[in-house]
Amino acid sequence: MTSPDLTPVEEAIDHLVAQARPITRSQTVALTNSLDRVLARDYTVPADVPPADNSAVDGYAVRAGDLAGGGPLPVSGRTAAGEERLTLKPGTAVRLFTGSEIPSGADAVIMQERVSVCGDGITVNGPVSEGQNIRRRGQDLAQGELALAAGTRIRPQEMGLLGSIGTADVAVYAKLKVAVLTTGDELVDPGQPLGPGQIYNSNRYTLLGLLAKAGCEVVLCEALKDARDATRSTLERAATEADLIITSGGVSVGEEDHVRAVLEESGDLSLWRLASKPGKPMAFGTIGDTPVLGLPGNPVAVLVSFMVMGMPFIRACQGRTSITVRGERIPAGFSTEKPSIRRQYVRARKNIGDDGLTITAYPNQSSGVLSSACWAEGLAVVPENTTITLGDPIVYYSFAELLE
Repeated sequence: MTSPDLTPVEEAIDHLVAQARPITRSQTVALTNSLDRVLARDYTVPADVPPADNSAVDGYAVRAGDLAGGGPLPVSGRTAAGEERLTLKPGTAVRLFTGSEIPSGADAVIMQERVSVCGDGITVNGPVSEGQNIRRRGQDLAQGELALAAGTRIRPQEMGLLGSIGTADVAVYAKLKVAVLTTGDELVDPGQPLGPGQIYNSNRYTLLGLLAKAGCEVVLCEALKDARDATRSTLERAATEADLIITSGGVSVGEEDHVRAVLEESGDLSLWRLASKPGKPMAFGTIGDTPVLGLPGNPVAVLVSFMVMGMPFIRACQGRTSITVRGERIPAGFSTEKPSIRRQYVRARKNIGDDGLTITAYPNQSSGVLSSACWAEGLAVVPENTTITLGDPIVYYSFAELLE
């Protein structure tokens, strides 16, 4: 069971995704600059890919029926990729190479390793069947079919596919504009000396890195003073510049936690306090029409909350069709002693030992130990009201997958 004042993780993610307003601004970029952008329209295939039957190997084009006698075949021609298509003379072979168009009249390609060259002819070593080593026209993509749908995030393979259908310029959604606001009068920028009670502002740089990985554009990056009016003023100004405001800290129950209070007083607070560990004091609401994702202040809680709750919301805002991640089930190489009413996201990584592949947990899971996240390669999930024993299957998400 979960405490009635804590929102379960799945319910929180569903709420966030439901509140997302997909971006509608689009722009055209060169294919070379399209990596990690999101397609703003469908792309259909203008012509078959490949445009003609071609050879999958270096070898010889033949008519399989001409080999019934078992004797050598004279070589009547030679063609390379990009050259004009030849016509195969009956009872002969054509020397060709990977990507060469299949000569008219040929119905098979014999790889050169299975051929013995005898003067001006070849002897085939082994059986030959019609269609072998031939890549058929339209085998990859047929004219008129959907190549890639709007909402697809462009990876290197999508860049290649767009190139294969002749696309030089790509219509993509504009990058999500994000304001990053960190709270705490104790925060000092790196490079400055620390005074009494001060700490360096690590959350700013964690968030800048996360947002860069997520394909967002940071349009404002400031520190919030621990004062109600200053917090309200900065949030309202950020709302005029950004599609999304992300804060760290200021959303718990302390007297100096002003972000949550401002959302309640001057905006809307629709989500607060999650059944997540770390990440319980996460908040979500709006200032004006601009969504505000209020992350906790502890360094690891910022990282985990952004990856687990923030990324599905950002993907939805980016217009992406793939919102959630799958993870994988792997035996646990660690155990837990007490169940928790909150879902635990354990900093962990894969390990291959004598017992095979397991998930190993960092020994100190405090939400202030950011070095644990540098050691880790992902998050292992301990469900609510559950204990884990060695060997139990456990869901594991790599950081790479969480930030896709």
